[in-house]
Amino acid sequence: MSHEEALSLLKLADRDWEILQVLKDAERVHLSGVAFHAQQLVEKACKAVLSIQNLPFDRTHDLIRLARTLETAGMVLPVTVDDLAKLNPYAVIFRYDDADIEVITRDEAVNVAGLVREWAMQIALNTKQIKRDQP
Repeated sequence: MSHEEALSLLKLADRDWEILQVLKDAERVHLSGVAFHAQQLVEKACKAVLSIQNLPFDRTHDLIRLARTLETAGMVLPVTVDDLAKLNPYAVIFRYDDADIEVITRDEAVNVAGLVREWAMQIALNTKQIKRDQP
């Protein structure tokens, strides 16, 4: 991926962050909607960091797989594999299944997303991929 694609992924992750800020306290919104945007943010942030590091990655929604690719390259995410495993089902399964299974809380989902967002932004800043006022 190119520098522009990494920036685009960070901007899209930031868009998910803004959506999370609106949805996180909206009781009318089902947990699956909040967790979906948290999962999407983490996915895009991980892919942005992989791009910044010039590391290839598969087209996948699997956060654990993306984390393993990052770890193989010596990158350490600020969250655990268990945190990622809790978000993983919200990429696809819970969007198309009306089962009311809660594997993560709203606060946990937002917290994981925020930690990964800040981590990815810091890497982008440290590698001079973005300026502080971006994305």
